[in-house]
Amino acid sequence: MHGDFKDFADIPTTTLADVLGRAQVMDIGLRPLWAGMPRVAGPAFTVQCPPGDNLMLHAAIYRAEPGSVIVVESGDLDYALAGGNVCAVAQRRGVAAFVADGLIRDLGEVRELGFPVVARGVIPIPGAKKQLGTHGAPVRCGGVLVAAGDIVVADEEGVVVVPAAERARALEAARAKLAKESAETLDDWEAAHHARIEQSLAELGFTG
Repeated sequence: MHGDFKDFADIPTTTLADVLGRAQVMDIGLRPLWAGMPRVAGPAFTVQCPPGDNLMLHAAIYRAEPGSVIVVESGDLDYALAGGNVCAVAQRRGVAAFVADGLIRDLGEVRELGFPVVARGVIPIPGAKKQLGTHGAPVRCGGVLVAAGDIVVADEEGVVVVPAAERARALEAARAKLAKESAETLDDWEAAHHARIEQSLAELGFTG
């Protein structure tokens, strides 16, 4: 299931952003919560949690397929969605990462585990487990609409969402761009860049 999503682990988010455009790039508030987090890529398992509640994320770790990136739309920035044990169980069950428009806790434990988490930050108080949200419905995370099965790629540069329908085209375009760049020397790049910049300046009437 989900086929070639692992191929996206070889594609930098910068390349995917160039191919897909700004609308598919999550905002800068979502960052890896520990240094050196490896690039992760996987199909989105989407979760929506009501304000102050994390039940649906905790349930998701038992429902997401191995390799999934659990993508969470949180209702607040006042309570943690998950802590060390939830991350440890998710990791043990094969979940690739959490990408959460919210907060976690037990950062030291998560860092020691090496479990990839991209979120808005940390807070020491956990949410409740008393309300239903959703699994599998479209969510908005970091300003991007994410549907179940979209490919989510996250690294130290940020998070890019590849819509499922765009997967083949995006992968082909990204690979072509990387191949072109690898064949280009810095001298080649500088010459083309310099010419392009000077042309833009001239078109705008800059004479300095």
